[in-house]
Amino acid sequence: MRQWRLIYDPPTRGALNMARDEAILSAVERGDSPPTLRLYAWQPACLSLGYGQRAREADINRLAALGWDVVRRPTGGRAILHVDELTYSLSLPLSDPIAEGGIIDSYQRLSGAILAALQSLGARVHAQKQESAGELTPVCFDTPSHYEITADGRKLVGSAQLRRRNALLQHGSLPLVGDIGRICDVLNYSDPNVRSAARAHVYARAVVLHDVIGHVVNWDQAAHTLADAFAAAFDIVWIVGELSSVERDEAAVLEAQKYANLAWTHKR
Repeated sequence: MRQWRLIYDPPTRGALNMARDEAILSAVERGDSPPTLRLYAWQPACLSLGYGQRAREADINRLAALGWDVVRRPTGGRAILHVDELTYSLSLPLSDPIAEGGIIDSYQRLSGAILAALQSLGARVHAQKQESAGELTPVCFDTPSHYEITADGRKLVGSAQLRRRNALLQHGSLPLVGDIGRICDVLNYSDPNVRSAARAHVYARAVVLHDVIGHVVNWDQAAHTLADAFAAAFDIVWIVGELSSVERDEAAVLEAQKYANLAWTHKR
């Protein structure tokens, strides 16, 4: 069995969350840290933009009025509103069997573990290769990508992956409770009718865990269930830990110079 690091992190701001994930990725790529699954949440709520997404799609003034953060992820994809959710980040070397092949191959392997976790919580869910990417909209959750988890055709888990020369970082978001359409309140639309149509589209295409299984699963239960499923799927022994001092120092620099920097947020 392989020994990996498992980090349960308390809720924190979006910029620091992204900085910690990148610092861990760099340490794993250097061989200074073992493969790492980090489970966390966000405080306050945060709109994250995909690496290549246009910043003007976010309603910065509305976010500020609500006291919510905005951050640009290092991973791709589209916008996610991080609130009332479990977020995971997985950093591992490309030499690991999970990473063999391309991004879609690793999506399929990782989705199997996530699927098992959700099924153990009572969710009737599926993951399959998509025939097409669907209509391009600003919202991540309104269209499933390859091997992302769906319940009755509605997306339940959103994922995105970054690959460097020697390591990968995969992000995933599992909304536990709440209004999945809230994201439309903090995106820019040309008029109220377009916003209303976008919200209806999200309701038709995405769902939170509570609405799938009919009861609340708290963050701790979801996090431990996901960790158990990863361990079973990939023959892992977890070493529960935290960021190293080097990772913390690097994360502090990344937060200040990159993820909390408007130049990064508005780079596109």
